[in-house]
Amino acid sequence: MHPAGSRGHANHGWLNSYHTFSFANYQDPSRMHFGALRVLNDDTVAGGMGFGRHPHDNMEIISIPLSGDLEHQDSLGNKAVIRQNDVQVMSAGTGVAHSEKNHSATEAVKFLQIWVFPNKRGAAPRYAQQSFPPAERHNRLLQVVSPNAAEGDVWINQDAWFHLGKFDQGFSTEYQLKKAGNGVYAFVLEGDVTINGQALHRRDGFGLWEVDKLDIKADSAAELLLMEVPMQF
Repeated sequence: MHPAGSRGHANHGWLNSYHTFSFANYQDPSRMHFGALRVLNDDTVAGGMGFGRHPHDNMEIISIPLSGDLEHQDSLGNKAVIRQNDVQVMSAGTGVAHSEKNHSATEAVKFLQIWVFPNKRGAAPRYAQQSFPPAERHNRLLQVVSPNAAEGDVWINQDAWFHLGKFDQGFSTEYQLKKAGNGVYAFVLEGDVTINGQALHRRDGFGLWEVDKLDIKADSAAELLLMEVPMQF
């Protein structure tokens, strides 16, 4: 259980970032990763600002804008704007350099930056993004990331599945894990939910493993991200 207030925090003025797991100057040996989930950063970038060109390799990087627009450029020749309701994947593989900046000169952009360890090293770098309208996840868990390009979402080099849900108060559902040996890290984007008896609030994180399913109830209007990942990799 990771309450929102227990996260690492760095406010650089142009960037206000909360770190669920150790990152940059926030280092906690007890919070290095959850299975293959290595980074979960909750970032706000001021208007006109951003991250300069920098390299990555052998990491699956997922960006999910929560509000505002994020501009992306990379060494593969991709140039795109990632908007609220989009999910972007960059498989760094053998190496890629990219930059990210706020597409607006005046309005802040809020987004989740998520890193997942891949299931193979030295893969060819790859970029993809896809839009998932809110109506598609109203009172359901919508799959947005998987290991299989044929599943109609964005895919990564790992046996991992991400789902987004936007629930009315009182809505209940369950999530069945896809693969034995996986765990699920639940992150509450908005509102209040109860998962397997544990009450969770806005920006709380909750990791579960050695379970077959999650029982989920929205205690208020709520938005939820579930990240199923291998616990051994």
